[in-house]
Amino acid sequence: MTDPHPDPLTDLLQTLDLDELGSARVSVQPRAGEGDLDIAIPETFAEDVTLFRGRSQRQPHGRVFGGQVLAQGVLASGRTVTGVGETPRRLHSLHAYFMRPGDDTQPITFSVERMRDGRSFSTRRVHAIQHGKPILSMSASFQAPDAGLDHQDAPPAAPPPQEVRSLREVLDGIDDPRARHISRRAIELRHVEGNLFTGPPEEAVAAQRVWMRAVGRLPDDPLVHDAVLAYASDYSLLEPILRRHGVPWATPGLKMASLDHAMWFHRPARADEWVLYAQESPSAQSGRGLGLGRMFTADGTLVATVAQEGMVRVPG
Repeated sequence: MTDPHPDPLTDLLQTLDLDELGSARVSVQPRAGEGDLDIAIPETFAEDVTLFRGRSQRQPHGRVFGGQVLAQGVLASGRTVTGVGETPRRLHSLHAYFMRPGDDTQPITFSVERMRDGRSFSTRRVHAIQHGKPILSMSASFQAPDAGLDHQDAPPAAPPPQEVRSLREVLDGIDDPRARHISRRAIELRHVEGNLFTGPPEEAVAAQRVWMRAVGRLPDDPLVHDAVLAYASDYSLLEPILRRHGVPWATPGLKMASLDHAMWFHRPARADEWVLYAQESPSAQSGRGLGLGRMFTADGTLVATVAQEGMVRVPG
């Protein structure tokens, strides 16, 4: 019997531990209870396509968490880059579109196409597929280590994470299924400006700072840390839109969903150490809102930049 309350970090690592199914020439048959996982890939591309399968994390709303699919896509694409070139190639960017809501009761099949392996860069195209249809399309690029010009923005001022209450502490003891689910996440979040779960923001501004890290030690594999950063990047990036308009998460009828997601990895970082996620929203319109984020290590190193547009619909 499946544990209804597994250790959150173990659950995340098991979710990221993908099964390799082989090339697209291999017939992929659905297992009992998995639904239709058949994939139609042109024969001309079959030699350049590798298939993976990963499980889905259960969510209160029944839809797959977008950050989960992003992270699994990072792992799937990165595993096809292993061994290319003389030195390991690190993920430096991803660009993804969320096409359909995922079913959290079913696994996901990932089709990874090897677009190109050059002298310095490797490009991959990934499709996450459920019931024979794509739920996410993503391109990812990996680079061999290289020298060059180096500069970065300074990090914003922020109190240290030890002085900011965690979301888990804030929600502890609240008898609500959503609060219990958030408290069991594998990513710890600490909102400097206060969270939007227990009420509206104190100030209507389109910016916030969030300290975050995995709740336990992760493997040393750099690809895992990049995947977990991608996973965590999807949790709060649209919140500055809500904060600007004084809208808490508990607003009746509020509907939000990620539409697309881009991420650039500038420098290595561990996802199990504190990262300051500085976020802002320059615009919201037409039922959509844009979130921009920058991730800094505790010592001020800029490690990643993120952009995401999401559907944001508020009744009235």
